[in-house]
Amino acid sequence: MANFSKSTVPRFSVEVYQNEFLPEGGRDVNAIVTVTSTGGGTAGGVPLTDAAPASGRVAGRSPNAAVVLMVDCSGSMDHPPAKMRNARDATAAAIDALRDGTRFAVVAGTHVAGEVYPGDGQLATAGPRTRARAKEALRRLSAGGGTAVGTWLRLADRLLGAATGVDIRHGVLLTDGRNEHETPEELRAALDSCAGRFTCDARGVGTDWEVGEVTGIASALLGTADIVADPAGLAADFTQMMENAMGKEVADVALRLWTPVGAEIVFVKQVAPTMAELTGRRTGAGPRVGDYPTGSWGDESRDYHVCVRVPEAGIGQEMLAARVSLILPAPSGGAPRTLAQGLVRAVWTDDMAASTSINPQVAHYTGQAELAQVIQQGLDARKSGDFDGATAKLGRAVQLASVSGNADTAKLLSKVVDVVDAATGTVRLKARVAEADEMTLETRSTKTVRVKR
Repeated sequence: MANFSKSTVPRFSVEVYQNEFLPEGGRDVNAIVTVTSTGGGTAGGVPLTDAAPASGRVAGRSPNAAVVLMVDCSGSMDHPPAKMRNARDATAAAIDALRDGTRFAVVAGTHVAGEVYPGDGQLATAGPRTRARAKEALRRLSAGGGTAVGTWLRLADRLLGAATGVDIRHGVLLTDGRNEHETPEELRAALDSCAGRFTCDARGVGTDWEVGEVTGIASALLGTADIVADPAGLAADFTQMMENAMGKEVADVALRLWTPVGAEIVFVKQVAPTMAELTGRRTGAGPRVGDYPTGSWGDESRDYHVCVRVPEAGIGQEMLAARVSLILPAPSGGAPRTLAQGLVRAVWTDDMAASTSINPQVAHYTGQAELAQVIQQGLDARKSGDFDGATAKLGRAVQLASVSGNADTAKLLSKVVDVVDAATGTVRLKARVAEADEMTLETRSTKTVRVKR
């Protein structure tokens, strides 16, 4: 059993990487914002207060967590029968990885959602006895019925929402098939209802599920998505997933952007460790202020690409284009706390060398964003029979992966194309590609590598 008890949650910092120089008439300012949380558990804990520590550390006790495990029990999970057995074993492994005191429940998902353990709309508290009882309940799970993922998520939301005194609310969802027993609109409504209430990691097992559905669930609920092509790998994946969840120490952190009069946010994207579009998830927080959700944090670092459009100004003028803050809601519902802050600047110059230079961080992540895009375009073209288009797009992907040092993506691409020359993006489509290899490339196309500093 894993032991993840910690006495404090992390210290946050914000670093801004940009070329602040613009040519005359220039308006778009790009910056990479690196947010890092470090040092959880390194000092004695004190009760949470509404005051922000000057150091940027969020003082607090060891976080309370609640987790709901949603296991696909549809009829397809019995083909082959080992798939259902592996799913039961993986869920048992995840339960073993729960920190003592974590509230948890298990949900069986078919065309309806059913409570497996503990039942009666409750959550159990993780300990030796409840783990044993949960695993006994798991042994009774069998496959049968359809798939309606939205109902699973709504039940998880009800269970997690009923938990009081909980800091971290998290879901884990496993599916092996397409969401055939509810409409896309019903699933979207469920995701909209659950967004901001809990985070959720989603996994597709085998190769009969829809990549867009699984990645869409994870994206909407600020979790991770991945493929487990061989069901035998589920237990290891679930254990790692749960250990990551148990490492989260503070929830509901938001990236807050203030802009001056006349400036506007063009986009906000998470660019590392994965690509995630946040622009449309802005919520207003006052005049010229918007918050963008980032979910739960442990000891980790993430990068965000922010683009601000500023008013034109003359040579020699400068302005604050944006103030970037990391915000945590106060437990009492009062004013949120500012955990860390950084500034995005704009300076107009007639020095062409200065104004045309692209910041290495911005250039790197612009390339990573294009890499994810051309992989998806290439796979779509291949599926539609446009082999020339697929070759061009996937060749560009190989080139971008090589330039950026994204070795993992390059390895996945090599299972779909024969690489003639990575530097020029010269490739040939493979005549035969395993479905699992194609789905793995598609699922993991948004994973990025960080720029070497």
